Amino acid sequence: MPDPPHASAGPDAAIDENRLEELIIEAQTALPVELPALANRCASALGLDTVLIYLADLQQRLLIPLDEAMEPLPVSSSSAGWAYRTVAPRVADADDGVIVWMPLVDGAERLGVLAVRTASLDGVRMRRSRMLAHLFAMLITSKRAYSDWLAARTRTRTMQLPAEMLRAFLPPRTIGSRRCVSTAVVEPAYDIGGDAFDHSVVKNVLHTMILDSMGHDLTSGLTASVAMAAARNTRRGGGDLAEVVGSVDQALARWLPDHFCTGVLCRLDAVTGVLRWVNCGHPPPLLIRAERVLAGALDSPPQPPLGLAGELAPASRQVQETTLEPGDHVLLYTDGVVEARDADGVEFGLDRFTDFIIRSSAAGQRPAEVLRLLIHAILDQQHNQLRDDATILIFEWRPQHQ
Repeated sequence: MPDPPHASAGPDAAIDENRLEELIIEAQTALPVELPALANRCASALGLDTVLIYLADLQQRLLIPLDEAMEPLPVSSSSAGWAYRTVAPRVADADDGVIVWMPLVDGAERLGVLAVRTASLDGVRMRRSRMLAHLFAMLITSKRAYSDWLAARTRTRTMQLPAEMLRAFLPPRTIGSRRCVSTAVVEPAYDIGGDAFDHSVVKNVLHTMILDSMGHDLTSGLTASVAMAAARNTRRGGGDLAEVVGSVDQALARWLPDHFCTGVLCRLDAVTGVLRWVNCGHPPPLLIRAERVLAGALDSPPQPPLGLAGELAPASRQVQETTLEPGDHVLLYTDGVVEARDADGVEFGLDRFTDFIIRSSAAGQRPAEVLRLLIHAILDQQHNQLRDDATILIFEWRPQHQ
């Protein structure tokens, strides 16, 4: 009986399933530094030529190749960057064929892009390129949690110790389901002190949180880290929103009695659109509906910050509730965003902040891309020298995406 045709014979040839199985098994134990070579072997098994893996740097300005001999590519002005920004394939001509730039996405989180080089392009090669991107997105996600090499590869300068500690607690920038998506950014990327965010989807419920700790040092980062750990611990134990806030208060009062933080904790039922939130001494969330801010829609009576002990501790927390409409966006932010000032002392300001988000969203930008552009605009205004941490989290309810 003749041997089965090999995938390299052409795009219409059958895939060598035995070879693919061997490569997938190999991928489970491959070191992150071995992923570039493994990607090329997988491409060959799929009848493609060569593959390069690029990951976004911490500030999402560059796409950095895992092949250390290659140069980074700009997110803002390259075909690779276009694929990353739009989360869509981009085809570019090459000397000996074409390059397909495939976005690498883990759920809702943009990781980078895959550069697939092939002599020619048709439906089969495009589909196999997409398969390869899906596979390596999962591989990178599974390995980056424990790989210092991958973490270091996506940094462009030295990270300060408080930022290193706090970033170990931060979740992925973007999470979501068919019904909702949440995305966040925090700067300065390498020197954050006390700002933090958290978000998680539990069945059909989206939990979000933003924190601003007192000070800007290692203890500030420790305060935010303890707050996040307490919130997650209670949330994972099935606690409701009031119990989650109570656990943060108790943890900070017990372990860091001289430190506190402001924050907003939210719980969105992604089936009904019911939003419940608690504001603990923080700027109120903003509700964006039909391309405008609904002034005061999510304001609430003032409550003290998280972690106050003794007589200053609140007897109970007030939980607010409203019902969102499909397409609504809820915006959480720290005061370092709107209070950012340029060299002439002019604040970035709340109006400019919300107008930027509304205009970018109306132009069809995805929430993660809106925040990437916005935080860069804030950094550019201050020549990359923020006086305070700046953190933004935005979540969207979109039940029509079921």
